Amino acid sequence: MTNIKTAISLQESLFEQVDRLAQEMEVSRSRLFVLAMEDFIRHHRDQQLFEAINQASAELADDPVDHTRLRQIRRQHRRTVEGEW
Repeated sequence: MTNIKTAISLQESLFEQVDRLAQEMEVSRSRLFVLAMEDFIRHHRDQQLFEAINQASAELADDPVDHTRLRQIRRQHRRTVEGEW
């Protein structure tokens, strides 16, 4: 996999927090940013999935079987997402 370098601008106070955390975790600042972005992207995808489930739920007819299934799916998804954050 190819790595691409990029530059970002941070407020000094945020940079200092990042630097301290990287030292505590014994990883480079670059690695810490990668970990944070992977986690953010995973959370964003989970949110999109949750919203899609909610939208599908709203579009369904008043079929009790479908509603029961969707409630179970939502409950399982919520457990999964909350466990990651």
